Amino acid sequence: MAPATGTGIRDAMTSSETPAAPSLPCATPNSVRDMLTSCVHCGLCLEVCPTYLLSGDENNSPRGRLRLWREESEGRLAPDPWTAEYTRECVGCLACETACPANVPYGEILEQTRHMHVSSGRTRNSLQLRMAAGLAARPWLFNLTMLPTRLLRRWGVLPHRFLFAGHPAVTQSTASYAQQLMAQHRPSGPRVALLTGCLMEAVFREINFATVRVLIENNVQVFIPSDQGCCGAMQEHLGLDGIDQLRDHNRRAFRALAVDAVVCNSSGCGMALGKALSGEVPVRDVLDFLGEQPLVQRNRAADGTRVYVDLPCHLIHGQKVAGIPKAVLDATGYRWELAPLARDCCGSGGVYNLQQPENAQEILAKKSSFLNAAAGNPVILATSNHVCMMQWNSAHKSGLVKRPFHVRHVIQLLDPQQPACVE
Repeated sequence: MAPATGTGIRDAMTSSETPAAPSLPCATPNSVRDMLTSCVHCGLCLEVCPTYLLSGDENNSPRGRLRLWREESEGRLAPDPWTAEYTRECVGCLACETACPANVPYGEILEQTRHMHVSSGRTRNSLQLRMAAGLAARPWLFNLTMLPTRLLRRWGVLPHRFLFAGHPAVTQSTASYAQQLMAQHRPSGPRVALLTGCLMEAVFREINFATVRVLIENNVQVFIPSDQGCCGAMQEHLGLDGIDQLRDHNRRAFRALAVDAVVCNSSGCGMALGKALSGEVPVRDVLDFLGEQPLVQRNRAADGTRVYVDLPCHLIHGQKVAGIPKAVLDATGYRWELAPLARDCCGSGGVYNLQQPENAQEILAKKSSFLNAAAGNPVILATSNHVCMMQWNSAHKSGLVKRPFHVRHVIQLLDPQQPACVE
């Protein structure tokens, strides 16, 4: 695939926009320097990198960033403001890891580089994002703060382009709801712990409730540790301190339960929690886990709905899961197919669509254009990551997609209480 034509960041920025040179040297840990040398510069990452395809700029690709980071770490390049800018331009989709024949751990290098840039002052996050990360690390406060947002969503008032329709519980927690259903139905199958998440529980709680219903209906026992905390994904995206403390907290919370797996209904959160619990208890995407269970089959053959399935980057590239199991999608009872470019990034990138909104919209524009002529009435775009759901919802709000469509989590399509979609 030929790269798109375009100017690099250096050419695009005027002298007045040029970042000030950093006052602190770049101190790259030996572990990162060792990882940087594993890149063989084959270029296979270029064809799958969304920012390279947008800009045609070698430095705005995984290979280019790795070269810049390596030259800085070896002292051959002074800590350059442009290197920090190219780092900020990365979506973090990790498609390059899947394409890389040398198995360069790009995501790990990116995480550590982001942290070094933030801690040295080369990158500054907005106050809004720093406050959001602080709230996410305190789930009780985040849940309380987001109570008005849950009310607005129940009333159908969606003041932001990222807010999709839904009916979350306003006061009842997912943990309370799971206890209630467990007592009513007494499933006897596998035992799982559910990560309820920060944003998912605070804003999109109806997806957690649907997850509990689907698991219990399929004879899975669900336990939710009351002292679980933030997975640390947002802190990773922003390069902030405190990730190790969050991971330690969740290790203590989840290792205390005798379960077969910890399941997550958000691929980004699942990837982050997997780092914390690595080697202790399996962390599974909930749909991947359900693909191994005998599932209740929905019967919606007479429904005119058409479902287009998109695959989150942090599922297929981050967690290295092949995709959403066919058995799970068939069990929804809907006519479904993979969306065109289903394995390409949608531009959400954790908080990327807030940090680099123009890039995120350009990436989404190409990916979402098929919906304008998609067959089906109504049409559902289904995926398995709430941040991707928010990004897809913005396609309609921003005018990229002219026709109405509905955004759903795949787990909601398995739910006996799946709300109707009306055009």
